[in-house]
Amino acid sequence: MAASTEFFVYVGTYTRSNSRGIYVYRFDSGSGKLSPLGLAAEASNASFLAVHPGNQFLYAVNEDPVGSLTSFVIDKSNGKLRRINTVSSRGGGPCHLVLDETGKWLFVANYNNGSVASFPVRSDGSLGEAAGFVQHSGSSVHPQRQAGPHAHSVTLSPDNRFLIVTDLGLDQILVYRFDPKSGGLTPNNPAITKVDAGSGPRHFTFAPDGEKAWVLNEMTATITTLKYDKATGVLTPIQTTSTLPSQFAGARSAAEIAVHPNGRFLYTSNRGHDTIAIFSIDPGTGLIRPGKWVSTRGRTPRNFAIDPSATFLFAANQDSNSLAVFRLDPKAGGLETLGDVVETPIPVSVVFAAAD
Repeated sequence: MAASTEFFVYVGTYTRSNSRGIYVYRFDSGSGKLSPLGLAAEASNASFLAVHPGNQFLYAVNEDPVGSLTSFVIDKSNGKLRRINTVSSRGGGPCHLVLDETGKWLFVANYNNGSVASFPVRSDGSLGEAAGFVQHSGSSVHPQRQAGPHAHSVTLSPDNRFLIVTDLGLDQILVYRFDPKSGGLTPNNPAITKVDAGSGPRHFTFAPDGEKAWVLNEMTATITTLKYDKATGVLTPIQTTSTLPSQFAGARSAAEIAVHPNGRFLYTSNRGHDTIAIFSIDPGTGLIRPGKWVSTRGRTPRNFAIDPSATFLFAANQDSNSLAVFRLDPKAGGLETLGDVVETPIPVSVVFAAAD
């Protein structure tokens, strides 16, 4: 049987103004047709989402001062979400979450207080209370934004052994060994990789081969290229590259980073410049070279995501309430605009689930 080309596209939002939660679209990657299906579920500040590997459950952070996580069942007939349960995220302002490859554990980064926690995923999709917890401490050079820790993303290593956490407040990437039986998190040895002071590491991604990685630094709008030792979980910085053209003099605020599944191209989003930056990747070293910048056709691109077919890129323009779709060129890495932008209230993140 041929693989399905139809997906549900879920958009997480901040629930202020006219936004009520998580919105859903049906997308046909064969034709490129995107059809709005409306509100999937009401949810408070469901800014970041994750879909279970089995495609039957969806998880959302509730990025509130008293943070929480909510689990949902996906209705495959219409894309609507039915809430299962909500648990404390063990910190304020949870801003990023990820499931491990088995779908049995979920991890969250709590921005406000700089903590990380792991949660068991039960067979019915519900979340148990936190099984592992780590509280970061310290500060860095920016007197306001880095006066304390701010965990910003959680990423599993390709072999599911290590959890990589970026902390914007500390200018650090922290690596934890993950126990798949207990959900426990233990600092690796060494546990910390530093980036340049004042960089503000935000999001992190691995190359498909698992031997190279990149961290996007929000405050300086730079990318740090790293070598990754699969055996030890140790990261080594080897390059720092701007996400912006050299002549740009406006405000710098990078948001999202992703690698094309073919491993040849790296993409980042620039708020203020309002573009997706495209970089080519040296397949041997992982060093990157800037190519071009493509307008996201909106303001303040937050998250973006490459669809499961690796044919399209969806950009969430937070301050213009719009979702823009681009066709990906796998040979040159370029982005071609596709249709009109789609109205979406305060979009923050985009994820996909198989529609059947």
